[in-house]
Amino acid sequence: MSLAIRDEVKALAALALAVWLACCGPARASAPAQAMWVGVVTYVVDGDTVWVRPADGGKPVSVRVDGIDAPEICQPGGGISRDALKRRALGQRIAVFGRRHDDYGRLLARLELNGDDLGQWMVSQGQAWSYQYGRRAGPYALQQSRAKAAGLGLFSPSDAMPPVYPRAFRKQHGPCHA
Repeated sequence: MSLAIRDEVKALAALALAVWLACCGPARASAPAQAMWVGVVTYVVDGDTVWVRPADGGKPVSVRVDGIDAPEICQPGGGISRDALKRRALGQRIAVFGRRHDDYGRLLARLELNGDDLGQWMVSQGQAWSYQYGRRAGPYALQQSRAKAAGLGLFSPSDAMPPVYPRAFRKQHGPCHA
């Protein structure tokens, strides 16, 4: 094998290791996708993303609440949505029911606080949408329609502008944090 090919193989091996560490390495080991574990919410990023420190130790894990889509932090309602989740969950012990990791490396999971589904609670308060999968209604469509009918949170009639679904907002304005 020539020296150039050997160097190329080494470079590819280093790249493969870096990719594995980024998506599957030690940080992921404490948060398997298909498992239930318990931890404490240490930080609330926005209305659908939190950091959870596993009860058995280890680094906090970035967790995206499965089944909901909250306003982007830079869009109208984003701060209010984040603050609602923060008041409800920050510092609280929760159960994390992991499903898989998303494209950003976050664990996609259903979160329960004292047996209450936090995603369902956020939607029922009008602080997030039930995440739509193509044309299918999301898992909390009933809670969303009730929040909308009651004019709660994002659906408040006092707002001058109708709420914009986060996917449409990102498409028009790009991500909040480039």
